[in-house]
Amino acid sequence: MKNDSSVAVLADALRAELRRLAPGDRLPSSRALVERHRVSPVTVSRALGLLAAEGLIVTRPGSGAFAAGRPAPAAEPADLGWQAVALGDRSVDSAGVSWLLTPAPDGVIALSGGYLAPALQPVRALATAAARAARRPDAWEVPDTRGVPGLRAWFARTAGGAVSPGEVLITGGGQQALSTVLRALLPPGAPLLAESPTYLGVLAVARAAGLHPVPVPGDADGVRPGLLAEAFAMSGARAFYCQPAFQNPTGAVLAAGRRAQVLDVARAAGAFVIEDDYARHLGITAPPPPLAAQDAEGRVVHIASLTKATAPGLRVAAVIARGPVAERIRAAQLVGEFFPARPLQETLLELVSSPGWPRHLRSVRAALRTRRDAALAALARELPELRVNRPSGGLHLWARLPDGTDDTALAEAALRAGVLVSAGRPFFPAEASAPHLRISYGTAASEAELVEGVRRLAGVLRS
Repeated sequence: MKNDSSVAVLADALRAELRRLAPGDRLPSSRALVERHRVSPVTVSRALGLLAAEGLIVTRPGSGAFAAGRPAPAAEPADLGWQAVALGDRSVDSAGVSWLLTPAPDGVIALSGGYLAPALQPVRALATAAARAARRPDAWEVPDTRGVPGLRAWFARTAGGAVSPGEVLITGGGQQALSTVLRALLPPGAPLLAESPTYLGVLAVARAAGLHPVPVPGDADGVRPGLLAEAFAMSGARAFYCQPAFQNPTGAVLAAGRRAQVLDVARAAGAFVIEDDYARHLGITAPPPPLAAQDAEGRVVHIASLTKATAPGLRVAAVIARGPVAERIRAAQLVGEFFPARPLQETLLELVSSPGWPRHLRSVRAALRTRRDAALAALARELPELRVNRPSGGLHLWARLPDGTDDTALAEAALRAGVLVSAGRPFFPAEASAPHLRISYGTAASEAELVEGVRRLAGVLRS
């Protein structure tokens, strides 16, 4: 992160210098820029590459970098008002997803986000795996459209039960998998049952596809089967989306006694269960096996992602399904995206096949335990009036705020005070049952940042 900041600062300085140069004038040498700005040669190289991509400079090997020609003055903006009529009244709301992907501003402590803190990501192992994958002779060829066979076999083995590699489809990340699965299973206008609260991303995808999310409340043991049966009966839905392991945002794990009940309810409704197993490898304690492992009739469509346990840029996941639905999902992906990038698939296969993979998972689990406990201790000390869950895995705490608290306004005030947290209201498919905050303990840079972030949050809540 610091290196990226140095590149941006140097690029800004060079842009200012370029404004004083005529086209064709030579910039100082890389060595001179290193000495003048006290940065590394890598930073200089990346800054020059950024300016070249913007068309501001031209690089000539052996000669240096030169100011490019001035761009033509901007033309008068075109009148694009006609598009509002042509597009109609349908819209795609990306606000919730973009909020999750927006990095915290400088000086703000990130207690919100969906990915491991950079210090917990296996960056060196990924670089090694990517280098090995790129050297494979067939790394850039068209893969099996279902995915690289070795990777499909790994996902099947990890899911357990009677899952076979032939039932696995590799996709371009969990979010893309959700989009493909929902598009394949449900027509526009159909209801989709979802836990309440639930993952923001599935609500965004469902609404963009013209689906109608229907809330099904849960508790500390996961979704409530009785209410699930009622929701199926009232809505006529044919699919239920859930996260049985370390549910986002609540951290709940579907209790053993409810797992068979959920499948029984779906069977009675003639419906699918879409199991989003996004956090299996983030368990502080091991979660139960996936629902897919105990599904003998093709009722569960299982989505498994490793992005959360690795790095945001590793956009590879898997969909496990059997029967006609598997072929429909595969066809939907083929028509919409062809196939995920083979180099990324090969990189992930190299990573999970290496001796360092289990060591990485053990390290992440230990770090998450320490961070979770540090956050809970800080909250108990600074904000004892909050009711906070104690998750056995995942990245988030779910904090119940005092009645009457405006959680959205609180999150906005917290950001102004230097701590980024997520208001609970957007995680509900319909009205929120009570005010909440989602506080992410896996995203902060350190335990000290966690404690300081809670302290800042406490100051805002008390004011």
